[in-house]
Amino acid sequence: MANMNPIDALGDPTRRKLFEKLRTGPCSVNELVSIVPVSQSAVSQHLKVLRDAKLVSVEKQGKQRIYKLNPVGLMELRTYVESLWDDVLTAFGEEAAKLAESNENTST
Repeated sequence: MANMNPIDALGDPTRRKLFEKLRTGPCSVNELVSIVPVSQSAVSQHLKVLRDAKLVSVEKQGKQRIYKLNPVGLMELRTYVESLWDDVLTAFGEEAAKLAESNENTST
């Protein structure tokens, strides 16, 4: 599942919940397991998907693995969302121009 798209990775509700928790700061696997109704094994699989999508990174601290948000995947996600916004603004501008032209034609 390497090179997963960040938006696809967040399509799963459990992964979104884990991601949202990590937005508040780094967490251990045990902390993350406590917030979702799935096994530790399933949480680890979800975290692997988030790592593959570059949304989270992990570092070992003693026997624990600490997960945190990864700026690389977040930038990719931001770029995608901003491109959607650009499309919306372009469509809005085109529609506004059509309405202005239509108003000009009806007032003459």
